[in-house]
Amino acid sequence: MPDVEDTSGSYELGLALAGAGEWFAAHEAFETAWRVAPPSERDFLQGLVHVVVWAYQANRGRPIGAERQRAKAQTRLAPYAPTHRDLNVAQLLEVVTANAVEDLARCFTATGRST
Repeated sequence: MPDVEDTSGSYELGLALAGAGEWFAAHEAFETAWRVAPPSERDFLQGLVHVVVWAYQANRGRPIGAERQRAKAQTRLAPYAPTHRDLNVAQLLEVVTANAVEDLARCFTATGRST
C-alpha cells in the first residue's frame, strides 16, 4: 500500500512549480502524486490539482472552466485547513475564495508555507 512518502517528490515539485506560477506543470506534478497517494491524501492532492487548474484556466481567459475548478478546490481542500503537509491551507483557501489568482503563487512559496 502506498504511503505519504511515495508522493513526496512529486508533491514538492508541484509546490515549487506552483510557487513559480507554472500552473500546467504544477498540475502534472500534483496529479502524479495523487495517482500513487494513499486514500487519506487523495482529496488533498486532488484539491491542489483543482487549484492550479483554476489558475491555468483563469490565465487563459476561460472563466467558466476556472470557476468550476475553483469550486472543486474549495470542497476538496476545506477539510485540510488550517495546515496540511506544511502547506497553509487556510491561506490558500482565502486566496481561492477571493478569486485572487494573482496572489496564488505566494501560497506555495516558502513564505506562504507553514513550518
